[in-house]
Amino acid sequence: MARRAGDRLTALQREADRLASDERTLLNELRRLEVERQLKTEELKQIDQETRQVERDLAAIGARVETLRESQALQAPELRARLVEIYKLGRARYLRLLLSAPDARHIGQASRMVAALAAMDRERIGAHQQTVADLKSAGATIEERRIRLDVLRSAAVKSQQALQRAVDARSALVRDIDARRDLNAQLSGELQAAQQKLQLALRDAAAGATAAETLRLPLKPFRGDLDWPVAGRVRRRFSRPAFQGIELSTEEGTDVRAIHEGIVAFADTFSGFGNLVILDHGSQAFSLYGDLLDIAVSKGARILRGQPVGTAGSMPDGISGLYFELRVDGQPVDPLQWLKTKP
Repeated sequence: MARRAGDRLTALQREADRLASDERTLLNELRRLEVERQLKTEELKQIDQETRQVERDLAAIGARVETLRESQALQAPELRARLVEIYKLGRARYLRLLLSAPDARHIGQASRMVAALAAMDRERIGAHQQTVADLKSAGATIEERRIRLDVLRSAAVKSQQALQRAVDARSALVRDIDARRDLNAQLSGELQAAQQKLQLALRDAAAGATAAETLRLPLKPFRGDLDWPVAGRVRRRFSRPAFQGIELSTEEGTDVRAIHEGIVAFADTFSGFGNLVILDHGSQAFSLYGDLLDIAVSKGARILRGQPVGTAGSMPDGISGLYFELRVDGQPVDPLQWLKTKP
């Protein structure tokens, strides 16, 4: 028992070292993710600021377009009148007006007037067309910027959300590691206390005392390291509350062995479980071995790990095997989480 406790302490220490290493790695990863998240947050702020500016620019262009429409509406009657007048002049337009002058002196005046009118009409129409074209071009450019910013913002939000999920996942892993380290330290403390008791018991035993007969190693520190009661295939798994143990198929008559040191709390026939042995491992931890062909222990006996408690019999459906149940703190737990992982 002392040797087994020492081996398990060594395994727990290795696990503690691994957990500490994993936590350091995760914390470094968390710091990196936090920096990336801050960068994405700043990037999103800049995109939002630029988007607001684009919206202001679009609003300004919209206002200019509206002003132009109003001006166009005011100038429309005059422009229509000018177009009607030009149409009445025919294809020759300003030339007919020029030739209508009575003499050379009036032709000069008419020529200057025609030139002024033509220039004014060209400037007015050209300015109007240029303004409309410029506004359309500026509006299209700003709309493209807005669409591009929307795409960038969507990508930045998705990236930020992905980073947040990664940060949350890493934080949860760190919390899980901290909890496992705390549990590891607790279990190591229980094992160390058990080792000290064993050393005292061994010393007393050397002096002729019998204190060692009542000592047991705690069960909890051996989670994931308990031996299987029989070598066999899992036929039915733990499913609380429907099925609170597991069924293992094995040949009838195969030795069923204690998974841990304990005291026989029950060894008899029990309705629904056939021949049943219950081992008390202390601190309200129990292992149950049901559907036995025969029972090899008696109530009150002290049982060592690996000691036979009976042989496998037949389960209710006639298949040879064993019903096995494990209770910790008085509650059923999944035995597969406590037994050694099969290679």
